[in-house]
Amino acid sequence: MRKITLILLVFIGFSINAQAIDYNTTKGFVAEGYDVVSYFNNNVKEGGNKYVAAHDGAKYKFSSQKNLDTFKANTRKYVPQYGGYCAYALAVKAKKVSIDPETFEIRDGKLYLFYNSWGSNALKLWLKESPNALVLKADENWKTLKGK
Repeated sequence: MRKITLILLVFIGFSINAQAIDYNTTKGFVAEGYDVVSYFNNNVKEGGNKYVAAHDGAKYKFSSQKNLDTFKANTRKYVPQYGGYCAYALAVKAKKVSIDPETFEIRDGKLYLFYNSWGSNALKLWLKESPNALVLKADENWKTLKGK
């Protein structure tokens, strides 16, 4: 009986600590190590190794102690939508696609990141189409993809 109880406790502990979202951690960090707080100041900066935080099993870099503290005070505000994957690809193709960390939009107080390479700028496509409708599609697709 003790053995079963111990196994259950270990399993519950892993379940509680398990990462609920698959974050895009290219280069080991969300947003490829760019400072997620800096996006909201429209002054995108790469984070430094001196200012690092973890949230929900994913690591983030920041350009200053102030931005690190700002993030810690309100993580929900600064975590990119869809785990940091391309918002347009999630909406249109229901696929997780890497991003260009300098291609972004702040919409309704949320950070959206986009793919931008080889002549394909997903942010331009996003803005050309109906962003509000695309957000709804991406939100719906993310429900099934976020843990995969």
